[in-house]
Amino acid sequence: MKTIAIIPARSGSKGLKNKNIKPLNNKPLMAYTIEAAKKSGIFDEIMVSTDSEEYAKIAQEYGASVPFYRTQETSNDNSSSWDVVKEVLNNYKESFDLVCLLQPTSPLRIDEDIKAAFDIYTKKNAKVVISVCETEHSPLLCGQLPNDGNLNSFINIENNKRRQDLAKYYRLNGAIYLVDVDYLYTGKDLFSKDSYAYIMPPERSVDIDTLMDFKIAELYLQEFIG
Repeated sequence: MKTIAIIPARSGSKGLKNKNIKPLNNKPLMAYTIEAAKKSGIFDEIMVSTDSEEYAKIAQEYGASVPFYRTQETSNDNSSSWDVVKEVLNNYKESFDLVCLLQPTSPLRIDEDIKAAFDIYTKKNAKVVISVCETEHSPLLCGQLPNDGNLNSFINIENNKRRQDLAKYYRLNGAIYLVDVDYLYTGKDLFSKDSYAYIMPPERSVDIDTLMDFKIAELYLQEFIG
C-alpha cells in the first residue's frame, strides 16, 4: 500500500493572520503536523500543499515535500480541502492507494493518533477513517430561541438530566481524514457503512481558527503534551 499525507497550508488566512506558520511555543504551527506525520512512520510521502514560497521553505525545513505549488483555483476561499487533495493526487507522477488529510490547524494531534486511525483502517478493511471527539456540551441541552428570548419548551424535559446521565455525542475534530484513493474518486459520501470513527481525547482535539483557539492550544500543549 502506497500512502501519502497531505497537509493543506495556504497563506492569507483572514481569521488569524498567517496562522499556519504562526509560532506556537516557538515552533511554526504547521511543524507540529509535519512532525507527527513523520513520527508515525506510515507515509511514503508527506506533502505540504501551499501557495507561498515562505510556507514552502518552512515546510521543507521540517521535512515535508513541496514538489509544486497550489494553483490559483485551489487557493481561494471557495475551494475545499478535497479540491486540494485531488489536485495534489493528480499532479504527482506516482500513484497512491491511501491519502491522509492532516490539517495544520490541529497541532495537538500526535503520531499515536495517526497510527491508531491507520490500525482501524486496516483492521476494519475500511474505505474511510475520520477522527472525532466527544462533544464539550450535549446537544440535548441546546435549543432554539424565539425573537423575544422566551424559554418556553427550550429543551425537552426528558433531556433535563445530569450531564453524566445523558447519552454521549461526538463531533468531527478536523484532525485526521484517512481515505482510500479509489473510493475518494467515486464521489461517494465519506460517511457510509465503510467509514469508521477514530475517537480522540478532547485535549488533543483543538482546531485552531481564532486567537482564543490558539491560546487554548498553547495551554494544552504545555499541560498535556509537554
